[in-house]
Amino acid sequence: MAEKKPELQRGLEARHIELIALGGTIGVGLFMGAASTLKWAGPSVLLAYIIAGLFVFFIMRSMGEMLFLEPVTGSFAVYAHRYMSPFFGYLTAWSYWFMWMAVGISEITAIGVYVQFWFPEMAQWIPALIAVGLVALANLAAVRLYGEIEFWFAMIKVTTIIVMIIIGLGVIFFGFGNGGQAIGFGNLTEHGGFFAGGWKGFLTALCIVVASYQGVELIGITAGEAKNPQVTLRSAVGKVLWRILIFYVGAIFVIVTIFPWNEIGSNGSPFVLTFAKIGITAAAGIINFVVLTAALSGCNSGMYSCGRMLYALAKNRQLPAAVAKVSRHGVPVAGVALSILILLVGSCLNYIIPNPQRVFVYVYSASVLPGMVPWFVILISQLRFRRAHKEAIAAHPFRSIMFPWGELFDDGVSGLRFNRHVL
Repeated sequence: MAEKKPELQRGLEARHIELIALGGTIGVGLFMGAASTLKWAGPSVLLAYIIAGLFVFFIMRSMGEMLFLEPVTGSFAVYAHRYMSPFFGYLTAWSYWFMWMAVGISEITAIGVYVQFWFPEMAQWIPALIAVGLVALANLAAVRLYGEIEFWFAMIKVTTIIVMIIIGLGVIFFGFGNGGQAIGFGNLTEHGGFFAGGWKGFLTALCIVVASYQGVELIGITAGEAKNPQVTLRSAVGKVLWRILIFYVGAIFVIVTIFPWNEIGSNGSPFVLTFAKIGITAAAGIINFVVLTAALSGCNSGMYSCGRMLYALAKNRQLPAAVAKVSRHGVPVAGVALSILILLVGSCLNYIIPNPQRVFVYVYSASVLPGMVPWFVILISQLRFRRAHKEAIAAHPFRSIMFPWGELFDDGVSGLRFNRHVL
């Protein structure tokens, strides 16, 4: 009797999937990038986050509709292969792989900078190399263990954002840290008005903000390893959308309400300032630790995705069959190992280039356009998916909302973002 080959294991529960997606989405961009979007738009950046959240909501419901009927590893890349063409499946998988590799290299570059907060004399490449080792160990473990590791990593930044929002609401409504005098909502309309940056600034900020939601589609990558996928994925898609909206919009609301928008960034991180507002003297160290774990968590989620994308390509016979090799623990070890190797090579940039900010900006910028490909593909493949499953869609318990108007809205925002980025 032939020995059964190891396969991917359905070991991920809903809580694992939700935090993997949160871990990939809520990264350094929120903690470090809020000030830059405020510079463009002023308080109206809050509206930009709401519109971008609505954009992502429609995309995720479209993907959720397909995941419910076909919960496969690689999700949107597989759907592109099946319902568009093998070429689009190939393009989508490699674009997504490249995006996460670029994000991963930028994240480990950021980790080197954050560690220097405590150890300024340490060479930046040392913590970057250690980070690669930790990510490799996590991704080569059994998928359930990986899910637990990422769950607790992501929980650190989620907890920090929740605490920050609670503190901020206390400052706004009860005057905590402000002598008992409630700050109120004056900062939303003063200092140039709500649209202080004008429509041009608002649209520029909207394009940047949309990019900060990249990673939420990681839910789809977990489909082939989810326990009871129809129940688990349906729950995860619904919950993670609302949580990301609450965390992003809630955090930005607190920041733009407490501080004059034109002072944010010049006096340090708004997250640090919010904690310092109520007398937490170690605020800088706390936020630095949180951002470090956010970078590590984002890189960890990214490498998970990279390994599964290469596995899906090999299953579609677009890479050698050896890349689809799975360990006895159910890990696509060849795909993960190849991705980690590229990440290791990328970490060498921290040794070659002495300016870490330059490495971060160049590499992270390279991830933006490839990261848009899966979103376009989800919207297009859903149209053909519906034609192929007319009867199933009619009785579908988790259909996308406001079809096709939601998809048309997303097409408009995607086109705007593409034009602003290219031009």
